[in-house]
Amino acid sequence: MVSTMPSRLRVVVRGVVQGVGFRPHVYRLAQAYGLTGWVLNSTEGVVLEVEGTSTAAFLRDLSIKAPPQARIERVEVTRLPPVGYPAFSIQESEERESGLALVSPDVAICEDCRRELFDPANRRYRYPFINCTNCGPRFTIVQDIPYDRPKTTMRAFAMCPECEGEYHDPADRRFHAQPNACDRCGPQVELVAPRQTLTGEQAIQAARALLQDGRIVAVKGLGGFHLACDATDEEAVAELRRRKGRGEKPFAVMARDSATVERLCHADEDERHLLESPQRPIVLMRRRAGGPVAPAVAPHNAWLGVMLPYTPLHYLLLAGEMPAALVMTSGNHSEEPLAIDNEEARERLSGLADAFLWHDREIGVRCDDSVTRTFQGREMLLRRSRGYAPYPLRLESAKGQVLACGGELKNTFCLTRDGYAFLSHHVGDLENWETLRSFEAGVAHFRHLFRVAPKALAYDLHPDYLSTKYALGPAGEGKRLVGVQHHHAHVTSCLAENGLQGQVIGVAFDGTGYGSDGAVWGGEFLIASPASFQRVGQLAYVPLPGGAAAIARPCRTALSFAAAAGEWVGALALLRGHLHREGLPGLDRSEEEVLRRQVGGRLNSPATSSCGRLFDAVSALAGVRQAVNYEGQAAIELEMSVDARDTGAYHLPLMPVGQGFVLDHRPLIRAVLADAAAATPAGAIAARFHKGLAAAVLAGCQWVRRRHGLQRVALSGGVFQNTTLLTLCLILLENDAFKVYTQHQVPCNDGGLALGQALVANSLLET
Repeated sequence: MVSTMPSRLRVVVRGVVQGVGFRPHVYRLAQAYGLTGWVLNSTEGVVLEVEGTSTAAFLRDLSIKAPPQARIERVEVTRLPPVGYPAFSIQESEERESGLALVSPDVAICEDCRRELFDPANRRYRYPFINCTNCGPRFTIVQDIPYDRPKTTMRAFAMCPECEGEYHDPADRRFHAQPNACDRCGPQVELVAPRQTLTGEQAIQAARALLQDGRIVAVKGLGGFHLACDATDEEAVAELRRRKGRGEKPFAVMARDSATVERLCHADEDERHLLESPQRPIVLMRRRAGGPVAPAVAPHNAWLGVMLPYTPLHYLLLAGEMPAALVMTSGNHSEEPLAIDNEEARERLSGLADAFLWHDREIGVRCDDSVTRTFQGREMLLRRSRGYAPYPLRLESAKGQVLACGGELKNTFCLTRDGYAFLSHHVGDLENWETLRSFEAGVAHFRHLFRVAPKALAYDLHPDYLSTKYALGPAGEGKRLVGVQHHHAHVTSCLAENGLQGQVIGVAFDGTGYGSDGAVWGGEFLIASPASFQRVGQLAYVPLPGGAAAIARPCRTALSFAAAAGEWVGALALLRGHLHREGLPGLDRSEEEVLRRQVGGRLNSPATSSCGRLFDAVSALAGVRQAVNYEGQAAIELEMSVDARDTGAYHLPLMPVGQGFVLDHRPLIRAVLADAAAATPAGAIAARFHKGLAAAVLAGCQWVRRRHGLQRVALSGGVFQNTTLLTLCLILLENDAFKVYTQHQVPCNDGGLALGQALVANSLLET
C-alpha cells in the first residue's frame, strides 16, 4: 500500500554530478512526482531536499534515470519531518571549505548539438562553441567548485536574453548548462595569418583553404593547441615533422567520421565504440594497406592513432570537401608543454604554423589528448588525459591526503583524500623548466579544486628527476617524505587499479628505473604489497655503454649484451652490416675501442637489468632498428615484425642466486646471433624472442610460487604495452593456474607511477 502521508528527504549525491545536468534532472523529476523542495550544487556534490507523497519513487529514479555523463558514487539520505515547501527550486550554490565535489572531464559534442550545428534553421547554425548539459568543456574551464559559470572561464561571457531564457527553462536541453552561449554572446573564433585576420565563418573557411593548400595551422581546442595539416599530403606532413623536430614518432590523425576511419584502418566493434565514446580518445588501430594517409604520418609503423572530432570547431573544419583526415598533433616544440594561451601560442608556435585559428575563451588547464587501444575486448589506456581526467579512482585504503609526484617520462601526479585518488592529466616528459612550471601549476590547481592539503609527498628514488627535486625542495617542507622505488610503484599501481591488498608476485618490465642498489632496473620480479617489496628475481645485469647514449643507439646496447655472451666479434661484424644497409654511420675503430673500454671496465656504463634494453639489443641484432629517435621505437618495430606463424622460442634459463634468481640472457643472445648470421628473417627472430621471454616470465613466477606460495601476479611497466608479449604471458600464466592482473584504466607505463606512489605513501601513513 502506497503511503499518502507527505515525507521530507534530505539527499546528498556524491560523484561526478556537477556539469552533467544533474540539477535539471532533479528539478524535472521533482516536477514529475509533484514534489516540493530545492536542489543546489555544493562542494560536497549535489544537495537537495524533496517533500511530498512520492519521495520513494523519486529516490528510485534519481539514480536510474540520471543524465548520461553523471557518475554517482554514493547517495546519502536523511529522513526529516515535513516543513511545507511551497514549490521546487534550484538554489544558489553552497560552498564549504573542506567539501569535496568531483569534476566532470571534458565531454565530446553530443548528437543533438551536432545536428543543430549543421541545421540552417537553428540559431546556432555553424556556431563553433555549441554545447548543452550533456556535452562540451568541463575540466578545462573549471577553476573552482561548486561548478557554476562564475567559477569557470566562461565567466567572461554574459548570456544574451535568448541564452538566458534557455538556461532558466526546465523544458530546455540547456537548462543550467554553465557553458551555454551562442554567436551573439559567446566565444568567437579568429584566424590570424601573415597578411589577414578574419573572424567567424570567414576564419573557418580560410583555415580550411589553408589546410587544403598544404599549410600548417595551429588550432586552439579544449585543452590546448593542435598543429594541423592534411594527413594525406606527404609534403605537408614531412614539413610539419621538420619544423616540430619530431623525427619518426607517429602523428595522431583526426578523421571526419567512422566511415572515413574504415578507409584508414581495420576497426572492430570495440575500437569503434572507443572512437565514438564521449571521451573521444586517440585509438590505436591496425593501419589499412593502401589507405590515403601519407606514409610520413607514421613511418615504419603498422598502427595509426586515430580520433574523431570532439568539438564543433573540429566538425566545421572537416566538413564537406576536405581531406580524409587531418594530422592533429600537440601544439608545441618537441619536449615543451602544450601551448594554451593565444599570445603564448603566437610566441612559441610562430615558427611551426603558417596561421593560427584561435578563440577568446581561456583554457584553464593544459590537457592533451588521451591515447588508448583495445586488448581482449577491454580498453587499455596508454595516456590518460582529456575525457578521463580528473575522474578519480576509488581507493578505500587511500584515506590520507597525499601528493605523489610521479616520474620523469609521461609524468602525471596524484592527490588522494577520503578514499579517492585523483590522477592528473598527462603533464609530459618532465625534462625542462617549462614542463616543470606546467607540473607545478597543475598540482596547485588540483589541490585547490579538490581541497587537498597533503601531509605527505611521495617521489621516485632517482635523484635527478625534476619531480623528485620538487618533492625534496620547498614543496616538501614540513611534510612526510616517502621515496618509492620505481618498480614497486609500477606494481602497486596495478594493485591500486584492481583493488588488491596483500602480497603479489609483481613482474615489472620497463626501460629505466632507479634501483635500490643504484643500478638501472627494468626486468624485475618482486614480492610486493603497497607497504613493502622484496626483489626476488631479475634479468642479469649488463653494462649500459655511455648510459643514456646507448638508449638512442640500440646497436651499442646490443654489443654489451653480446660481450656478456662472449660474442663480441660476431656481433660487431653483424651490426656493421646492418648499419651499412640502413645508411647509418658505422662502428669505426675508435668507437669500437671506446665501447670495449666502457663494457669491459664499466667506464660510464651503469649496470642495467632493463627488459627494454634487451628488446633494443634483439631489435638491433635482428636488423630491425639500429638507432632510434623516439622512446621505445626499437621495441615497437620489433613487435610489429613478429611472424606469428613461427613456432620456435629462445631460452632464458633461470639461475638461482642467493635467496633469489636471475634470468640468464646469454643463451638467448647467442641464438639470436646464430639465426641472424644464417639470414633468418627478422619476423622469426622476433617471434622466438617474444615466446622465450614469456616462458621466462612463467618460470620466474613458478619459482616464487614454489618458495613463497603466492598465486597472484601483477604485470606492469611500459614493456607490457606490448600486446604480443602480454598475450603470451597471460596464456602461459593462466594455464598454470596463476591469477593475473593487468592495467586498463591507468597506463602500465610511467603515466601510472604516481598512482602507485600514492598508495604506497598512504599505506605508510597508517603505520
